Amino acid sequence: MKATVHRMVGVARRRDSWLQPWLPQIIRHASGQPVLELGCGWGDDTAVLTAAGLTVTGLDLSADLLAQARRRVPQATFVQQDLCDPWPLERAGVILASLSLHYFRREQTRVLIDRAAGVLGPDGLLVCRLNSSRDVCYGALGRLMGHRRIEPGLYRVHGSPKRFVSAADLEDLFSGWRVLHRRHRVSLRFGLPKALWEVVLQPPVGR
Repeated sequence: MKATVHRMVGVARRRDSWLQPWLPQIIRHASGQPVLELGCGWGDDTAVLTAAGLTVTGLDLSADLLAQARRRVPQATFVQQDLCDPWPLERAGVILASLSLHYFRREQTRVLIDRAAGVLGPDGLLVCRLNSSRDVCYGALGRLMGHRRIEPGLYRVHGSPKRFVSAADLEDLFSGWRVLHRRHRVSLRFGLPKALWEVVLQPPVGR
């Protein structure tokens, strides 16, 4: 089954400046290499990255969202694809995955994270946000909200697979990665409070 990276469309979007504090570190680790953005959606984060002078390749499955992103950020490169398909870049200095790696079965998620480690160089950086297991406004209560369980932590929410991640899940999924930052926070970008994990990591030593 091909997993669909689904972004909420038609809901109130509020300014979310979460990426700004990480720009100096992203610029330093990119070091002239491109930034690969997984699940770029309508280009909110792409616009921030390109405004900072970075070269960005954004991937997303939705043709409609990519059309918006291309109009908004014409200087970036956009590719329509499933994230499980081969990525167009063999090497990137930074990978950004904001709310895009939690739509897959656990083994698929492991494959994507391992692929990210291979694409990043030894000094590469993964900047990532994931649904929290406390994201009750957006489906974290699972069966209590009538959502069908696909596997532990993964539910079908409004037609799309959606994983909700605990602290233990983070440690398991990113085992061996060097954790530079891990924070549980709440975003109001989509209107209702959204609980999520914000993590910044480097690949395991020796990759």
